[in-house]
Amino acid sequence: MRRLLNAVLTPLIRTGLVGRRFCLLTVTGRTTGRRYTTPVKIVADGERRWLVAPYGERNWVKNAKAAGWVELSRGRSHERLAVALVDAEEAGPVLRAYLRQNRVTRSFFSAAPGDPVQAFVAEAARHPVFRLGDVDGEPETRGLRRSQPSG
Repeated sequence: MRRLLNAVLTPLIRTGLVGRRFCLLTVTGRTTGRRYTTPVKIVADGERRWLVAPYGERNWVKNAKAAGWVELSRGRSHERLAVALVDAEEAGPVLRAYLRQNRVTRSFFSAAPGDPVQAFVAEAARHPVFRLGDVDGEPETRGLRRSQPSG
């Protein structure tokens, strides 16, 4: 079911026809060097943004950890962002917000959307959460932006 949903979402995200929190995540394979792309939904809280792995430690998570950065794209906009794995205390509120916004992933969590944050802190080991930031190390505070031409 997830593959079917990804197949439907990917072209919609590429054209920018879905909600602004949907993006295509592209990472470079840690062993192959190939680029892999998958749809994701970003969690935003004011000025900060996070990337959640609702299905656990998938290959994109391992690749993001190894690279220290990811690319996010939506429509004609794309950006390269640093990623930092957050600790369980910071991940708890993000995971709760994610689950409240993305009910389709509920079966992968032991905690329910109405549970206290501590229940989600306990889930953090099973659902990695990355803080997104500028490649220069500053927290990301902007939305998607057009990439600047290189050269």
